[in-house]
Amino acid sequence: MDLRKLKTLIELVESSGIAELEISEGEERVRITRTSASAQQVYAPAAPQQTIVASAPEPSFPQGLAPAAEPAKPAAAEGHVVKSPMVGTFYRSASPGSKPFVDVGQTVNTGDTLCIIEAMKLLNEIDSDQSGVIKAILVENGQPVEFGQPLFVIG
Repeated sequence: MDLRKLKTLIELVESSGIAELEISEGEERVRITRTSASAQQVYAPAAPQQTIVASAPEPSFPQGLAPAAEPAKPAAAEGHVVKSPMVGTFYRSASPGSKPFVDVGQTVNTGDTLCIIEAMKLLNEIDSDQSGVIKAILVENGQPVEFGQPLFVIG
């Protein structure tokens, strides 16, 4: 492929909205790729959050005024924590319109079904490994869960 033809192709890519052009003539092959400044910004790695926090200026308060205290976090329910034995999707009931297996305040016995976790198109019932009262349900219906993620607190 001659140099004039190559220059013409480069100019064509620059003047048009084409991002990439690939041409093959016999055994010769040319690929012209155009990157814009905005595309480079999209692919630039983001700065770590710690750097952003460290570079932020400290807020200043007039003398005698203190920053407002952070709201207190609600106390975690105490008791036995039932954790997810697998990665999947958490469901509180057997089907979308049916009643949940358990609710907060309900008494459960060892072996009672607490929820279903769908993993790889299989529905796995998660049973209670302890008797007691459901103090908290820590996951929303239909949410993904990780291995070892707390699901319920039984007191």
